Amino acid sequence: MKRWELREPGRANLKLTSVAIPTPKPGEALVRVRAVSLNYRDKLILDSTAPRASREPLVPTSDMAGEVVATGEGVTRVRKGERVLAAFSPLWVDGPPVRVDGVIPSLGGALPGVLSEYVAVPESWLVAAPRTLDDVKASTLPCAGLTAWTALMEHGAPRPGQTVVTQGTGGVSLFAVQLASALGARVIVTSGDEEKLARAKALGAAHGIHRRQTPDWEQAVLELTGGRGADVILEVVGGDNLGHSVRALASGGRIALIGVLEGFEVRFPAVPLFQTHGIIQGVMVGHRRGLEELVRAVDTLRLEPVVDATYALDAFPQALEHLDRGPFGKVVVRVGA
Repeated sequence: MKRWELREPGRANLKLTSVAIPTPKPGEALVRVRAVSLNYRDKLILDSTAPRASREPLVPTSDMAGEVVATGEGVTRVRKGERVLAAFSPLWVDGPPVRVDGVIPSLGGALPGVLSEYVAVPESWLVAAPRTLDDVKASTLPCAGLTAWTALMEHGAPRPGQTVVTQGTGGVSLFAVQLASALGARVIVTSGDEEKLARAKALGAAHGIHRRQTPDWEQAVLELTGGRGADVILEVVGGDNLGHSVRALASGGRIALIGVLEGFEVRFPAVPLFQTHGIIQGVMVGHRRGLEELVRAVDTLRLEPVVDATYALDAFPQALEHLDRGPFGKVVVRVGA
């Protein structure tokens, strides 16, 4: 089978290799991978120049949809022929995050990735795929979809008529537009691209704010809400942008801190947060139970994830370049026929 590997730091060292198809051990399932969705986090890992501690090659990416083609002894959670997704943080089943050596182990990082024609993984790492989506769209759920689900649903879902703000038009933000709109919330999107704002409105956003034309975008949020502010804000930028989010927050509101586009250090004024009794909630994707609930919601709502482009397995470097440019929605690698 073919799979992508990284043995030395840096994207330029990616290689498409040929290796033996693994045999599932007791408790494992062998999955024929059909589609792999890319995330900004994959770029961060591949572009890192930090020395790798492990001598084993890094197989990149985390988000996979595929079909079970064989099972090892004792497997009962999945069956041959079943369509499945891989959980992003497969050791984290429910409840508070499961951390090992201070981190939440995830696929394509501390755990092996999925950019391969076949993967053999413990059956507990897998979740049934949605019935209403093909493999390409289903592959977008484990990271981007689940992050939006966790931010909106796991810490107090927005109620009908409340206001949700999401930033940019990447995968997480567009899932937030669709999910929050389905809940009856009013969604405001910020973006630096007028065309992308129009497309976000077509997905259900009530308002769009052009952040380059309105750099103090929190003022526009306050005007649109009659001075009340936003009940939930998905903060995907980080850095100084968190200060704008804090000033846009309604009393008792919550900021889901998700992204690090401006770096891992964030800054914000404390007084507005004191005055609103607001909450800043860190979000690191989510647990397996959340992914299972998201799959059920997708099937019930007939939600259609937004895929900007697909690439063949051998065009993975070109898919990364598309990710660099800032897609509208998700970039997906098709694996196999």
